[in-house]
Amino acid sequence: MKKENQQTESSILMRLAYLLGTEVINRRLEIPEKFGRGYCSGFVFNEHIRMLVSNYELNEDLVVENPDIDVSKRMIFFKFQNIFPKTEMLKASKQLEAIPSVLIGTSRVNTDDIISIHTNTATINIEVGADYLRGIFDLSEKSLVLQSLLQNMQPLLFEQMIYPSLQKIVDEIVNESVDETFKLFFLRIKSEELICRLLMELEKRDEKHLYALNGHDVQTIYKVKEQMLEHLEIPPVIRELAEGANMSPTKLKRLFKQIFGNSIFNYYQGFRMKEAARLLKEEKLSVSDVGYELGFTNLSHFSRAFKEHIGMNPKQYSRS
Repeated sequence: MKKENQQTESSILMRLAYLLGTEVINRRLEIPEKFGRGYCSGFVFNEHIRMLVSNYELNEDLVVENPDIDVSKRMIFFKFQNIFPKTEMLKASKQLEAIPSVLIGTSRVNTDDIISIHTNTATINIEVGADYLRGIFDLSEKSLVLQSLLQNMQPLLFEQMIYPSLQKIVDEIVNESVDETFKLFFLRIKSEELICRLLMELEKRDEKHLYALNGHDVQTIYKVKEQMLEHLEIPPVIRELAEGANMSPTKLKRLFKQIFGNSIFNYYQGFRMKEAARLLKEEKLSVSDVGYELGFTNLSHFSRAFKEHIGMNPKQYSRS
């Protein structure tokens, strides 16, 4: 039984190891220096839950097929992204800081079609059986979002920001030194804690109707998000975003809120204020310079918006 589990744990890693001309040791694959750097670790805790930790950079794209996927098993995935410390290359970038988040969805959605993963991969993927979770919860009084996710009858995807207490659990998974005797048990408990906390967050969403997603619509919504966040100095105009997405304004707003749990403008404003906080603290810009750089013509309006999202006014924050 133990041997069978080890083979299952290593299946995708064994394929990657074969392509890179190396081997998996203690469920961990180190990327050979001539191909890149980093590692990939895989764990199957039991028949219901498994985890893959990937933090590597490759010199060239590499396709690793996983033919062991059983499509008859209805799985729910949790893909954590932007949760590892930044490399020096990324630290030097002037692009908007990537915010840690997790994609949560049914096995009918392929996240690799949404978030491209090629030479640079820094994610934690947890998969858990929908039937297993449904057997734990009484869903009769729960939100439509949670019910629909656990029923796993249609393609659904949600994205949730990772707050500090969640990041702490992720850090424990990646960095905690645990004796091999307890390692699988420790990682399973931490994985289930993450899942529980994320389901508690999804339960708070107040959607009254959920729409089945297709790959094209999801990719379109993510392109709208990227376009919007690339130009934080320009407040989004729904009509223009909808025209660019070839969607009606109603559909765009509906799908955006369903995936991200927030309206387009509120989502944009939250990132705008995070960037304002970064410019104040890291770039040491003045309050007026930050306000004008982010498109505010009225600094009083900027101060009110900043305090609403950050909890203090910009001048107080820059001195804190």
